[in-house]
Amino acid sequence: MKTILVVDDDGAVRDVLRFCLERAGYVVTAAANARAALGELDHFLPDLVLLDLGLPDVGGLELLHGWRHTERTRGMPIVVLTGRTDERDRVTGLRSGADDYIGKPFSRDELLARIETVLRRSAPTAGEVVEINGLKIDSASVQVTVGDQPLRLGPLEFRLLRYFMTQPNRVHTRDEIIDHVWRSNDYVDPRAVDVQIRRLRRVLEDVGYDQYIETVRGIGYRFADLPAV
Repeated sequence: MKTILVVDDDGAVRDVLRFCLERAGYVVTAAANARAALGELDHFLPDLVLLDLGLPDVGGLELLHGWRHTERTRGMPIVVLTGRTDERDRVTGLRSGADDYIGKPFSRDELLARIETVLRRSAPTAGEVVEINGLKIDSASVQVTVGDQPLRLGPLEFRLLRYFMTQPNRVHTRDEIIDHVWRSNDYVDPRAVDVQIRRLRRVLEDVGYDQYIETVRGIGYRFADLPAV
């Protein structure tokens, strides 16, 4: 299920949004101010954020600007939901990076339709398929196959393999891998990368692709499209 973070200082609005969104099948978390929203994002990256602009500590536009200029949150879908409905405010919000801009009061059906549109627009397209020497990864269907044989990967292993295959032959440090693969700002021990690499290699070993993941001593790892013999 998709996760939505609601950022609004009005408790009644948060409750209404939680009720509507949960009934529509979303998992909802909420924050009453910018600090709480940033704290939520320290632990997970939501599929979409509903952002009010009139927050009590940091303005919503400032928060939006910061997310759009941070690597981890740059592509995170953000829908502004606010009482500021003037055309100038709407244009400013969209130019600041909002994926959509909805005024209060809002229609439940319209809100859900717009959320669905933004999520659909931000989802990986069917064209995001990478194939290297018979090993294929499809971001849209979240599948990895060799020929007609599917490979069973966990979410972290899938993101790790996708990160490698979309940048073949490039050497990645452990810190870079953590930043791009782990969806958390919490501290991740670099040794956790080594553990996931071993797990991924074990899965690829069954189909003869484990040697494609090469260890670069003293630096990190790379996925070689022509593995060493």
